[in-house]
Amino acid sequence: MRDLLIKQRNYINYFFDKVDCDQVEKFVEFCLGVRGFIVLTGVGKSGIVAEKIAMTLSSTGTRAIHLPPTNFLHGDLGILTEEDLVIFLSKSGETEELLGLIPFIRKKGTKLAALVCNSENRLAKNADCFVHLPVEKELCPFDLAPTTSTIVQSLFGDALAIALMKAKSFSLVDYALNHPAGTIGKKMSITVESLMFKGDRVPLTAANKSLSEVLSELTEKKCGCLIVTDDQKSLLGILTDGDLRRALQSHGPSIFHKAVGELMTCSALSIAKETLAWEALKIMQKDPKRWISVLPVLDNRKVVGLIRMHDIIQAGIV
Repeated sequence: MRDLLIKQRNYINYFFDKVDCDQVEKFVEFCLGVRGFIVLTGVGKSGIVAEKIAMTLSSTGTRAIHLPPTNFLHGDLGILTEEDLVIFLSKSGETEELLGLIPFIRKKGTKLAALVCNSENRLAKNADCFVHLPVEKELCPFDLAPTTSTIVQSLFGDALAIALMKAKSFSLVDYALNHPAGTIGKKMSITVESLMFKGDRVPLTAANKSLSEVLSELTEKKCGCLIVTDDQKSLLGILTDGDLRRALQSHGPSIFHKAVGELMTCSALSIAKETLAWEALKIMQKDPKRWISVLPVLDNRKVVGLIRMHDIIQAGIV
């Protein structure tokens, strides 16, 4: 297995070393000019890759679908217009089922493109635009079973999808609209505001109060901290359970007479209420040696809430 992995890495590196980037850039520009659908098709393993690429394109801002070649001949040609593009995936570029579709697609006025692993072939010659995907050899010992070639097709398809995504300025909000369910949907749609503690649940205190005066607030709110603000609710710092333990170890019981402002952490991190919750989680976990369990939430520099790591994880954002 080790030898096979080394071989496959070398074969994939061959693709990156040999692919014509100028040809690729022209292909991207060609796809950007499509005002209708991009329809991907292929036979066998290439067909499966075509379906995957179509799904990635459609989820990242490019209208795309996959159709098997036989479906074209049994009514699905009706979907094509002059504004569409059909992309053929074929290792050899000589796949008869695809070649047989060319005259019918041309009659619809639809543009044609091809992704092929052989530079001299009929599909490329009949296409309006094509990319040669260089493959040194299949991983198969007989150089027959599509292995390296399908990886290369998928690599190119993913890169194409992201290139089009960036060119169209496809935003995080757009991405969220396309992924409303599952973990991705939660990451892209749940904001800090929807999970944070707000109102009376937020443990607030003033800097000039003594620790003994605010212990009940710390205990009752069960957030593991107190957020220290001024009279305008601007953030001054945070006093956590950890701060208390460290102060007790250093100063003993005398800390109960000290002002909160003397014990708090002044350089407290905070987050805006409209930020996505998963961004908050990334901030909390930025330092693997010292995770932050709570963050004050701000709106126009004023404290409006508190978000806990526990609540983000409970919401299924992991």
